[in-house]
Amino acid sequence: MFYHKKTHKGFTLIELLVVIAVIGLLATIVATSVNSARLKARAAKRVSDLKQIQTALEMYYDTNNGYPNPGWGWRSECNAWGGYAASNVIPGLVSTYLPTFPSDPSMNKTASTSCYLYLSNGTDYKLLDYNIVEFSSADYLKYSNFVDPTRDSGPNGCIVDGTGIWSWAVYSPGGACW
Repeated sequence: MFYHKKTHKGFTLIELLVVIAVIGLLATIVATSVNSARLKARAAKRVSDLKQIQTALEMYYDTNNGYPNPGWGWRSECNAWGGYAASNVIPGLVSTYLPTFPSDPSMNKTASTSCYLYLSNGTDYKLLDYNIVEFSSADYLKYSNFVDPTRDSGPNGCIVDGTGIWSWAVYSPGGACW
């Protein structure tokens, strides 16, 4: 008897489908990890920006015995709150106390989302990172000390007691409930 040995030249359809499925799974895992890392990086930048602006406001207060007071009304680069140039959101702060005024990494000026907003009466201030569209309440709570007690959809106006959080804030004691 003479046996003829079969030789394969190429892959079967099943082998190709398995390889494609494995590559697709790995690509999905990598894409999810990258998106998660980008979200965390933007959140870290926001926290850093809020702390930097807060420090600049305190230095301004030490020099001028008050916070910048542009008149009563929220100010922002976003259209719904004036559409100011970054250097004019908080008058007197840029160049002396900050080299440039930072912007939220996801800011949309036209839709007025993910905006830094400033309000002051000269004695107190509040700075918001308002309506970060890529965040859920759980994302806001990852930095719970920045949750704005006035904008959490809870029944009490100045206590973090709700689940519909839509703003981070830094503020002086008298500006906490604005």
